[in-house]
Amino acid sequence: MSVPVVIVGAGPTGLTAASLLGRYGVECLVLDRWKAVFPQPRAVHLDDEVYRTLGRLGLADVFAATSWPCYGLRLLDPSQRVLAEFRRAAGAGRHGYPEANMFDQPDLERLLRAGLSGPVTLRGGSEVVSVAQSAHGVRVDVIDTVTRQRETIDAEYVLGCDGANSLTRTAIGATMEDLRFEQRWLVVDIATTADLGAWEGVHQVCDPHRAATYMRIGKTRYRWEFRLLPDENRETFRDHSRMRPLLAPWTKDIPDSDLDVLRVAEYTFRAQVADRWRQGRVFLLGDAAHLTPPFVGQGMGAGIRDAANLAWKLAGVRAGSLPEPALDTYQTERKPHARTMIRLAVVIGKAMTEGGRPGELIRRVLAPRLARTPGFSGRVLDSESPPLHRSDMVTRPRLGRSLAGRLSPNAVLADGRRLDEAAAGRFALVTREELRAPQRAVVQRRGAVLVHTEPSGELHRWLRAGRARAAVVRPDGTVLAAGRSLTRLLAKLPQFDLDLNEESTHEHI
Repeated sequence: MSVPVVIVGAGPTGLTAASLLGRYGVECLVLDRWKAVFPQPRAVHLDDEVYRTLGRLGLADVFAATSWPCYGLRLLDPSQRVLAEFRRAAGAGRHGYPEANMFDQPDLERLLRAGLSGPVTLRGGSEVVSVAQSAHGVRVDVIDTVTRQRETIDAEYVLGCDGANSLTRTAIGATMEDLRFEQRWLVVDIATTADLGAWEGVHQVCDPHRAATYMRIGKTRYRWEFRLLPDENRETFRDHSRMRPLLAPWTKDIPDSDLDVLRVAEYTFRAQVADRWRQGRVFLLGDAAHLTPPFVGQGMGAGIRDAANLAWKLAGVRAGSLPEPALDTYQTERKPHARTMIRLAVVIGKAMTEGGRPGELIRRVLAPRLARTPGFSGRVLDSESPPLHRSDMVTRPRLGRSLAGRLSPNAVLADGRRLDEAAAGRFALVTREELRAPQRAVVQRRGAVLVHTEPSGELHRWLRAGRARAAVVRPDGTVLAAGRSLTRLLAKLPQFDLDLNEESTHEHI
């Protein structure tokens, strides 16, 4: 069997990559060792930047129906007294979606599977046992988990979305760099129709002895995370009576019969980044490439960002619209971004959970003052991630600020559509000025979309704030280049005339 792209792993990262590639008409085979969606909850949060990718897949409305908004963050002391509260404004952010969203991962994976489009085949019960490259492609050996029958699949490219224990990562000889963070935590998922009466946001208990996190993730779904002591593990809390004291601050008036314990699991939170994310025709995405502590809620989101960054580049290279070196920009852009977000999570995690008695005293003094500092609350809750580094697909000045590398606002245009809908998977030239006929012809020949901003519109204000007359926006919403010279910006537009394939011809096997 031969297929252009094999994707190893049908978690959110692999499914997103498959759907994005399929919409460009790239034939993909997604292999996963589980027959169906893995039923246990894992990731529970995504921000509006990641939500925007779901919107490009046509899944925004169905995700909204199954997700739960998060209204901010409360820092609590060991006695559950509020140290500081950071409230998030209701409604959509600059990308057109709520900035913090809670969900159940199995629900999201079902949505992603149902939303697969284009020539995509999803095959469950298929365990990949080896990945090997040759001069002409990649050989993937697969075993059927039921019949134990072996099959060899030839692929042009392989995307390793196979998690923390990635076989694909081992196959290309990549290793994980340790960023020096490791904590063991107990994760408890509970369903109940009882009213907990808790504030509708994340509760972070800043206790150096027993740090804890509480969050509501659905209408009847709740999650708690507790840092384990050195002599504790999951088995310590197998008996519900041992776990009940941990839950007591939130559930003390609720009988055990009203609390349905869905899962009690032990996790070791780590901070790691793979030394390389590509070898030849094999790429690493998601947890195969990076692991982060959960303190800024970006673990799964980082994988979806990987998929959004790589998919259009791979589709463009296969179609001959982009040069092959464009694939090198995947690691150049995503690795520093992931490392920055992981380090942020480590710093925040240590600030909230470590330091012993001195750390607790510092938090008691500083947290209330910081919460009252003008503008600080907005910075704490700001969902905007760092800009991407310079690459052949991000033209940024070496000094000074630029819109390049940042996500453009997914603003509403004059015709009522948002920018992503108008761009429809292509490049866009967003400009404050009318183009002459020859300039418009260049945009059309390059397969791009021309967007004129309105003087009172969000995109117009965004360009002015960035001191730019125009910006070239990539299919993933990232600004390739911005500035005042339309001639230079037009020269930056690649020949990318791929249209989205909206036919849903995917298969589930």
